Amino acid sequence: MAPQAPESAPLLHRIPSTSTLGPASSSDTSSLRSSRYRRRYHPKPNPNPSATRRALLLSFLSSLLSSLCAGSITIFSLYAPTFQSTLHYSQYRINGLASAASIAMYIPVSLLGYYCDRVGPAPLSLLSAGFFGLGYAGAATFFYWGQQGDPEGVYWGLVGSFVGIGVGTCSMYLSAVATCAKNFGRGRHRGLALAVPIAAFGLSGMWLSQVGDRLFSMDLPGELGGRRVDVVRFFGFLAILLTVVGVVGAVGLRIVDEQELIEEAVEELERSGMLDGSRILNGGIVREGYGGVDVDREEEEEDMIGAGILDPRKDQEEDQKIKTWVLNAETRRFLTDHTMWLFAFGFFFMIGPGEAFINNMGTVIKTLYDPELRRLGGGAGEETSAATHVSIVGITSTIVRLLTGTLTDLLAPSPQAGHVQIASSTELQRKRFSVSRVVFLLFFAVMLSLGLAGLASGLVQGHGERFWVISGLVGAGYGAVFSLTPIIVTVIWGVENFATNWGIVAMFPALGATMWGLVYSAVYQEGARRQSVVDGGGGGGDNLCYGVECYAPAFWAMAGSVWLACGLVLLAWKGRNGWSQRGVVV
Repeated sequence: MAPQAPESAPLLHRIPSTSTLGPASSSDTSSLRSSRYRRRYHPKPNPNPSATRRALLLSFLSSLLSSLCAGSITIFSLYAPTFQSTLHYSQYRINGLASAASIAMYIPVSLLGYYCDRVGPAPLSLLSAGFFGLGYAGAATFFYWGQQGDPEGVYWGLVGSFVGIGVGTCSMYLSAVATCAKNFGRGRHRGLALAVPIAAFGLSGMWLSQVGDRLFSMDLPGELGGRRVDVVRFFGFLAILLTVVGVVGAVGLRIVDEQELIEEAVEELERSGMLDGSRILNGGIVREGYGGVDVDREEEEEDMIGAGILDPRKDQEEDQKIKTWVLNAETRRFLTDHTMWLFAFGFFFMIGPGEAFINNMGTVIKTLYDPELRRLGGGAGEETSAATHVSIVGITSTIVRLLTGTLTDLLAPSPQAGHVQIASSTELQRKRFSVSRVVFLLFFAVMLSLGLAGLASGLVQGHGERFWVISGLVGAGYGAVFSLTPIIVTVIWGVENFATNWGIVAMFPALGATMWGLVYSAVYQEGARRQSVVDGGGGGGDNLCYGVECYAPAFWAMAGSVWLACGLVLLAWKGRNGWSQRGVVV
C-alpha cells in the first residue's frame, strides 16, 4: 500500500503518489468517492461550456422575470385608500392588512432560505405560484363580499389572503436573488450580480402601480371626485400573472455547478482550521488517510462504476451529506458572530421606517390637502397621486440599487474568495483607492432619514407638488439599504449559504415595519379623533385626518430610528472585535 500523507498535511492535499490496479479496499473506495473534492488541484475541462453558458443565461433571465413581478406588495399604498373609502376601515385595520403581508414576507424567510440552500430555488418558485394565486384570488373574493355589505365579516379573510401574498413574495424574491448570488456572486462583479435582481424587484412596484392606475382604475362620482383602483379586477390580474411567473421560475431557476461551489467551501473551511478530518465523518464524507490513488484516478473510478464496484447513488448521497454538513457549519458560525446581530438590528431600525412610509404613502398624501377646500374647488392646484409616488420610489430605488452595486464593485475592497471570511486567510483584491461598503450604507441611510425628517417637518403640507422630494429621498435610501445589506452578507459570510444567512437578517424588517406602522396608525387616528371633537368633521369624518398632526410625530421617531441604526452598524464595523479589528474585508 502507498504511504499515507503526514497528518499535518491539509486534508484536501493528501493525494498519495502511486497506486496499483487491483481489488479496491474500503479506503480505496472512500478515496475514489472523495476524488471529486480534489478537482481544484487537477482541473477537468468543461466538456460543454456552451451548455453551461446557456444554463446560466436561462437562470439569469428567469430570476430577472421573477424579480420584476415579485414586488406586488410594495404597491399596497395604491389601493389602501380604496379599502378606507369603500370598506370604511380605520387606519389601524388597513395597517393590519399591510402588517400581515409584511410579517408573512419576512418571518418565514429564514426557513425558506434554509430550504432553498438545500433543495434549490426551483421548488421555492413553484411554492410562490401557489401562495400568490390563492392569496390574490382570496383577497379579490373577500373584497367583493365586503362591498356587498359585510366589510367587518370579511376582514380576517383579507388578513389571511395577505399572509399568503407575503409568503409568495418572500418565496419568489428569495429564489431569484439566491440564484444570482450563487451563479454570479463569486466573481469581482458580485455587487452588480445581486443588485440587478434586487433592482428589478424595486422596479416591479413602479410598473405594476402604473398598470393598476391606468388599466384598473375608475373615476369616482360626487363632490370629491378623484380615481380609485378597481380592486377586484386588479387582484384577479395579479393572481394570474404571478402564478404563471412562479411556474416559469420552477422550470428556469437553477444553480449551475453547485458542487464546485461546495468543494471550494470545503477547501476554505479546511484551510481556516474549521474543518478537521478527525471530527467529520464516519459515513465516507471525508477521510483522514487515503488509500493508494493516482492523480488521474477518475478514469479508474469510471471503470469501477461500470464494473459495479462503486455505486454512483452512494456518491450522490455522500455529496448531499457533505453539502449539508458545510451549510450547517456555516449557519452555526453565522449565528455565533456577534457582529451579525449588531448588523441585523441595525437593519431592523433602518429598513422598518422605509417600509412603513411606503405602506402608508397613500394615506399620508391624503392628509396634505384640506378636504373643505377640495369641496369648494379651491386648494393648491391639481393633487398628486399615490401611483405617481409609488413610481418615483420604484425608479429612484432601482437606479440607486444598480448604482451601489456597480460602485461597490469598482471602489470597495473585495476578498479573493466567495466564502466565509477568515481573517488569517483573507486575500484582498488590492485597489489604489477604496471605499468600504459600510460607508455607502451609512450615506444612503442618512439620505433615508432626511426624507423622513423632511416629511415630519411639514415641508410638503399643503404642497403636494413637493412630495417628490420626500419620495425620492426615501426611495433612494430604502433601495440602497436593501441592496447593500445582502451584498455585505455575501462578502463577509459567503454565497454558498446565502439564502439561509440573508433569510435570518431579513426577518428583522417585519418587526420594524409592523412596529412603525402601528405608531403611524396611532398618531393618525389620534389626529382624526381630535379634529372630529374640535370641529365636528374638520378631518373629513369617517376616520379621515388632515394636517401635520396626522403624521409628524411618527415620522420624527422614524428618522431617529434610522440614526440609531447607523450607530449599530458603526459598532459592528469599528467596535470591539468588529470587522475592522478582525481584518474582515467589507
